[in-house]
Amino acid sequence: MLFPTFTFALFFIVVYIGHVALRAKPGAWKLGMLIASYVFYGWWDWRFCALIAGSSLFNWWAAKSIHRRFGRRRRVRVRFAVLVNLGLLGFFKYWGFFVESFNDMTGDTTLPFVEVILPVGISFYTFQALSYVIDVHRKKLDPSPLLDVAVFLSFFPQLVAGPIVRASEFLPQLHAGRIDSAVNASEAAWLIGRGLFKKVVIATYLADQVVDPVFAAPNTATRLELFQAMYGYAIQIYADFSGYTDIAIGIALLLGFRFPVNFDNPYRAQSIQDFWRRWHITLSNWLRDYLYISLGGNRRGTIRTYRNLVLTMVLGGLWHGAAWTFVAWGAVHGGALAIERLTGWDSAPRRSPIAIAVHWFLTFNIVCLAWVLFRSASFEQAGDFLIGLITAPGGGEISWIAVLLISSALLAQNLPTDLVTQVRERLADTDPVLQGAVLGVWLALIVALGPEGVAPFIYFQF
Repeated sequence: MLFPTFTFALFFIVVYIGHVALRAKPGAWKLGMLIASYVFYGWWDWRFCALIAGSSLFNWWAAKSIHRRFGRRRRVRVRFAVLVNLGLLGFFKYWGFFVESFNDMTGDTTLPFVEVILPVGISFYTFQALSYVIDVHRKKLDPSPLLDVAVFLSFFPQLVAGPIVRASEFLPQLHAGRIDSAVNASEAAWLIGRGLFKKVVIATYLADQVVDPVFAAPNTATRLELFQAMYGYAIQIYADFSGYTDIAIGIALLLGFRFPVNFDNPYRAQSIQDFWRRWHITLSNWLRDYLYISLGGNRRGTIRTYRNLVLTMVLGGLWHGAAWTFVAWGAVHGGALAIERLTGWDSAPRRSPIAIAVHWFLTFNIVCLAWVLFRSASFEQAGDFLIGLITAPGGGEISWIAVLLISSALLAQNLPTDLVTQVRERLADTDPVLQGAVLGVWLALIVALGPEGVAPFIYFQF
């Protein structure tokens, strides 16, 4: 069930009516939301509802078991819980990848290849489950009732593509008893409307008209077409993923929950470290707190710090998909982070406009070049694309609509945050009838500019 569809609109209307009717009765509300979330998730394949139910039951038990133990027994229990969660993720997401890589390396078929269907959103709810059991182990949380854990792991707005909401962020809001009814509807409408435009109009156009045709055959494209596709994909993936996040946060807000911000104008970053403070913030913070720090962070010497940076980003790349291109993408970012730390690039003073422009230009282009690895289906495809940026013939047809979308998106990244907030607040202060009219015109514009069908969000595959 995709957000920008009539089916989801009908689903959410029913859910919202139920939310309003039951929010004064926490137990009934939780049960109703759990059922709604399972209907939402089961829309793709009902069989995987058993998988998320099993994950909820196991992590509820694991947290209680960890909480009752001390010392070595506590550490053994949390390690067991982490291994089970990662084992579940590893089997469904990486079994075929590891078998194929092992067989290619050994030159035989020692390990059997089994076709495994990847459950939608398993990477996201597995990381959320890990945050729950680890935070209980670290004594940041007490165990929650089974129903609360089940709602936390299956809550439909962020179930399939994030943001990665931690138990410490979600469960206190759920434990509040009465679900918050003081909803900022204007803020929610702003987020949902903005997210729909990003996905339906910007991401879909760039994918269909600029990015997909070039990546399908990069060795036949001109240099101009390759550069258009590279920069176009940078904007496409941002519009697609941040668009989903905007809609998810807006829907959650209507249901009484405030999710963490997941994007903060990432293409205005002036270093790779700054980029990861702004891009997929909930993932980068998760990797920092549960992986980088667990590896030792920067506490065990310079060499190990660089190793931990690179290893964290390589594993972060592998989290995105079972392919060596994702590993290479993570390695590029990890290597860039290590070089920045070594040279002091991230902390270098940037007072002059020229220094700011140079830092931005280099950061943006490193990110865009790395996106080629992320988007490509193989190293061969990525190689053809990257080599073509230098050796392909010049000329080619320029898409002025793509140029407008790319430049407008980059300009929007650099608008003062206060200006955007002021516009939203002024709209919120207007008459509700006018707000409804503006929203109606905005939705009509999205329908008029968007395609007949809507492609799945990019991060659904992760």
